Amino acid sequence: MEQRIGFIGIGNMGNAILQGILVSNIVPGSQIYVYDPHLEKGQALNQSYSINNLASARDVARESDIVFVAVKPNIIADVLSDIQKELKKNTIVISIAAGVTIKTIAKCVGYEQKIVRVMPNTPALVNAAMCSITPNTEVSDEELAIVQKLLNCIGETEVVPEYLIDAVVGASGSSPAFVFMFIEALADGAVKGGLSRKQAYKFAAQAVLGSAKLLLETGKHPGELKDMVCSPAGTTIEGVQMLEAKGFRAAIIEAVDAAIKKSKELAEK
Repeated sequence: MEQRIGFIGIGNMGNAILQGILVSNIVPGSQIYVYDPHLEKGQALNQSYSINNLASARDVARESDIVFVAVKPNIIADVLSDIQKELKKNTIVISIAAGVTIKTIAKCVGYEQKIVRVMPNTPALVNAAMCSITPNTEVSDEELAIVQKLLNCIGETEVVPEYLIDAVVGASGSSPAFVFMFIEALADGAVKGGLSRKQAYKFAAQAVLGSAKLLLETGKHPGELKDMVCSPAGTTIEGVQMLEAKGFRAAIIEAVDAAIKKSKELAEK
């Protein structure tokens, strides 16, 4: 890949994306430019991967063909306005800020700028992310493919229209927290049954990981896979009946719906 890649902000998510790209070797460190107020972060990356650690966000924007703006939503408008004059016409600006629309970004950098809005999730920290990718009309199919290639370094991607990003937040952005709660509850139940806490977490987490892998790799409907586990008059169907009685599915649907509504509220501010 010949493009020069910039990162403004290398906090948890920015660093996860950057590390994924570096480990993949699709872009050498010499083609990567970073700026973070904590200069030691860039210095460490320079020592490990020979990336270019620059002194300001403007410097990164000036040098890069693709810029990941990985800063908090409350400061992204200021950062974008600061770098606007340094962006080339063909520079692709990628935002990972939750609740910040393409329109808001365009107000800062110009409506003719190439903009991509990305919604990653925290499993990016272990290269198992699910990212939605939403380009504006200035981004070509070839450029979109390049962005996908970069983000596929940290997991899976899907191109999604902007009006569905709130649903992505519910299904993917917020849901790792719900899954962690589920794993914790599974482990608590196992501990109640006598299993050690350490083993309970391992059994529960691996069950979730394996179940997700089985669903993705077989392409079977989750209901079909559930039925495969439920033997007649067995232990699993007893547990399924209890979950139904306690409103398990309804609680999950309502949690996702609540996250979607909150996402829409944030985008409207």
